[in-house]
Amino acid sequence: MERRHPILRRLAIIAGVMLGMLVLVVGLAVLATGGIGQRLSLGKSVAVVEVRGVISDAADMIEALEGLRKGANTVAVVLRIDSPGGAVAPAQELYEEVQRVREAKPVVASLGNVAASGGYYVAAAADVILADPGTLTGSIGAIMTLQNYGELAQKVGVAEAVVKSGRYKDIGHPLRPLTDDERKLLQSMIDDVLGQFVDAVARGRAMEPERVRALADGRLYSGAQAKAAGLVDQLGGLEAAVRLAWERAGQTGEPRAMRVRERRPWWHALLSEALGPVPQGLGGGLLFLYGGALPTT
Repeated sequence: MERRHPILRRLAIIAGVMLGMLVLVVGLAVLATGGIGQRLSLGKSVAVVEVRGVISDAADMIEALEGLRKGANTVAVVLRIDSPGGAVAPAQELYEEVQRVREAKPVVASLGNVAASGGYYVAAAADVILADPGTLTGSIGAIMTLQNYGELAQKVGVAEAVVKSGRYKDIGHPLRPLTDDERKLLQSMIDDVLGQFVDAVARGRAMEPERVRALADGRLYSGAQAKAAGLVDQLGGLEAAVRLAWERAGQTGEPRAMRVRERRPWWHALLSEALGPVPQGLGGGLLFLYGGALPTT
């Protein structure tokens, strides 16, 4: 029996090591596939929150911003925005949460390569907006894209019968064109949402709505043009934004920054690179989204 004890001990050690490795792998997988993560920071710091890619859901970001708003060690927040926009409701939810953070501590928006449409909508809630001279921003407006495959369906002999409860229930059906009444109905909705966008920018930027509306024809602005138009306060990059936030929080010395970013699995990032930066459909619906080309240098 005594001879078996070393073997049992070795087996127990091996089993313990394997169990520990399994727990580690599962833990890393959970961390890598969801939520918003932040690096540990000791002492007071500026939280740099990354808003990247198409805005399709705001729940995790709102939770992170709420924590930063309540956190005693976070003296200010920098929104690092690199987004062409996205769905209307999540952009509006982020705007409102940024406004709540702004009531508690300074918020500076730092615009990266592109901060257009819904990306600019979120930025407009900040105290100050910084952009690089070559940043693409603006694109203030709303868009809805409807597909029409009617002619193709006729050629291949495909048809569909629709039974509906009201005249507009199948508005936007892909096998028939819009009627004049339907187009007017959708246009009135687009115009209403544009008005919401204009009011949000006017409120966040302390600008007259008429001045914002004159800029809100969907066009893009470079960072330098946006500054001249009053949509951006200063020209500068992320480091300048962090320093400004640190100073506005009344802090002295070299600023300390804590990065807060969305955790995405490696395959998600790989697919994003392969498929391009701006998915056009986003599941359909009403969008604050710039879907055009992005210049490169």
